[in-house]
Amino acid sequence: MCVNLCSSVLFLFQDQYDVIEKHTQSGLDLVERYIKFVKERTEVEQNYAKQLRNLTKKYTRRGNKEDQDCKFSNHASFQEILNELNDYAGQREVIAENMITRICVDLTKSLQELKQERRTVREHLGGRDWKKQRTGIKRRFAKEWAEAEKATQQAEKIENELNATRIEVEKVKQHANARTHTAEECRSDYAAQLQKYNKEQNLFYYTEIPNIFNKLQEMDERRIQRLAEGYCQFSDIEKTVQPIISRCLEGISAAGRKIDGKQDSTLFIEQHKSGFERPGDVEFEDYSHGTKSPAHESNLNQHKPRGKLWPFSKKNKLAAAEDFSHLPPEQRKKKLHAKIDEITKELQKEQDQSDALEKMKGVYAQNPQMGDPSSLEPQISETAQNIGRLKGELAKYESWLSEAVGGEESSSNINNNTQHRYNLYLKEYDQMFISSVRAADQSQNIYTEFDDEFEDMESPIGQCTALYTFEGNSEGTISITEGELLTVMEEDKGDGWMRVLRSNGEEGYIPSSYVKLSP
Repeated sequence: MCVNLCSSVLFLFQDQYDVIEKHTQSGLDLVERYIKFVKERTEVEQNYAKQLRNLTKKYTRRGNKEDQDCKFSNHASFQEILNELNDYAGQREVIAENMITRICVDLTKSLQELKQERRTVREHLGGRDWKKQRTGIKRRFAKEWAEAEKATQQAEKIENELNATRIEVEKVKQHANARTHTAEECRSDYAAQLQKYNKEQNLFYYTEIPNIFNKLQEMDERRIQRLAEGYCQFSDIEKTVQPIISRCLEGISAAGRKIDGKQDSTLFIEQHKSGFERPGDVEFEDYSHGTKSPAHESNLNQHKPRGKLWPFSKKNKLAAAEDFSHLPPEQRKKKLHAKIDEITKELQKEQDQSDALEKMKGVYAQNPQMGDPSSLEPQISETAQNIGRLKGELAKYESWLSEAVGGEESSSNINNNTQHRYNLYLKEYDQMFISSVRAADQSQNIYTEFDDEFEDMESPIGQCTALYTFEGNSEGTISITEGELLTVMEEDKGDGWMRVLRSNGEEGYIPSSYVKLSP
């Protein structure tokens, strides 16, 4: 099939057409096998990516203690390795998706077209009947010519007989002439049909068959070329994501190189140093001056208060104090800082809730059909109490922190200042509450502000820059170009995809590893 078929048309058609048909069918079967092979390869990639994601999810650290451990370089590097491996899994999914869309779908469509074309050629070859017409006329001519010869021989025989009458001789001669005339007509028809047959045969073998075989040849060559492209795409698809995979692997190596044992040890010491001074030397007690006096012995037998034990002794376990005074100085300061941060977050949350309730109350006052303003009073009162309590606790822990850092105030002064600040916070919030209620009765624009703040509208959570070009071929994805600035609408949930918004308003999902988050 790799050379022109016209030079050996008769030989191919008579003896080798079955070979051509078998060859073209074998080529189509090969395409089907390759499509099935690629589909199974995509299943392997998808399962591999899924297992990698489950593995990274299993070993991803959670919890406060583990978050604290991540401050150490060896712990943080392992987390970076898990993140890079998760991005690597995303690239395996991209490979599987591109193989399905760019190889399997396209080759399946081409295969159906080739099958239809081959079926049309076979129907054209089997739809001609001029061979049967020539065979039928030939048989009729042979039969009529045999009958004519037989009638002529019969007439000659009767003519030579002595007992034959003239009427009988004339009768057999007429029959013989009629047969001969019929045979001549059949001969003329056969000659005309044979001429037509030869013309159609020449047209078939020298024009139509070469065209058909050339179509089969061209069809098979197109099939081979398309299959060759599919073979190349099998590697090109993986080469496309290879730079990103290389970056993931390089990121894993970089995470290993970032580990600093000396730095981790120093950080651990800073976190857990006690701040206590080392114990002093024990004085020598001299017993060589003789026995002690009875009075002295009685004093020895009396109960002596025990000195302060070494702070790390297990027997000296102190009860936990609210101000963390039972802890070493450094640990106490860390605990106080953490407690202040926790109270600050809770206080901010309560204040936000209070603002929302006040605005809602104002809206109800302006629009009674929306609700009763008095129904919000219990929540407002509870929120006010929580804010006062949290502010008092904040002032208390701040005073303890000042004392731990090195403040010179006595404990009584600290307690007085704490109570004083607590009362001031309560008084300040009561005034703020009263003024906000009055403002709600006088304001005419609260409803609009309330709608603006509580409108159910999704806000962006950040921005990112595209590192590579991505063609979003599947449903739900969008295409991006390298260097394009995007708005992040939904972060990566662990599956390797994130939802972004383009400048033209187009929104969809892209691989997380294809972009870099803006600081």
